[in-house]
Order: sequence, then C-alpha cells, then structure tokens
Amino acid sequence: MSTRDVDRIELLQGTLDLLILRTLLLGPLHGHAIAKSIERNSEDVLAVEQGSLYPALHRLLKRGWISSEEGTSENNRRAKFYRLTAKGRRQLRAESAKWERLARAIGRILRPAGEEGRL
Repeated sequence: MSTRDVDRIELLQGTLDLLILRTLLLGPLHGHAIAKSIERNSEDVLAVEQGSLYPALHRLLKRGWISSEEGTSENNRRAKFYRLTAKGRRQLRAESAKWERLARAIGRILRPAGEEGRL
C-alpha cells in the first residue's frame, strides 16, 4: 500500500449512489469509467472499490434510477454502459439537496460561530 492509498477515503453506500448519479448526469459510462471519474474528480481522495461499485450499480438499476446497455469500451472490449433515467435525475436533485443540508449542518458543528481557527 502506498502513502497515497492511506490518504484515500472509502465511500459510504448512500454517498456512492449520489456520486454515481452525478457522474452519469454527464452521459453514459461503463463501470470502470464511473469509478475513475469519481476518483479523478475528487483529486484521488475518494476510492471506489469494485466490491462497492457493482452492488451500487445493481441497486440503482433495480430502483430504476439508471438503465444499462451493452456496448464497446474505449479499449475495444464489451462493456455494460449505464445511463441516468428521468427517475434518476429526480432522485439526484433530491439527494443533492439532502447532502447539502447535511454538509452545512456538519460545518456548523465543526466551526461554531465565533470559534473559527480553534482546532
């Protein structure tokens, strides 16, 4: 394990679902590309393990938030491509609003008014 691996953070289930939905907002991608996009866009802070990614994709498919179709990847291999559905777009809006409320609430606890810089 490299030092860089120690600094990476594994994602909680609900958070991973949200990040997958947000990633697919840009267009259809196969599983490996979804994971790499999340990692790259987080500047390699967030780690997306296959053991978490594929169960999350199956869960999102079952809920109707994403759909899938067979295709060919950029390296000419068969791959399943995932696409955000209309139901998934609605869920993304709802989950994003919840996440923003949660982040603000945690921020208020970590940095109470008048106590900035005391950590």
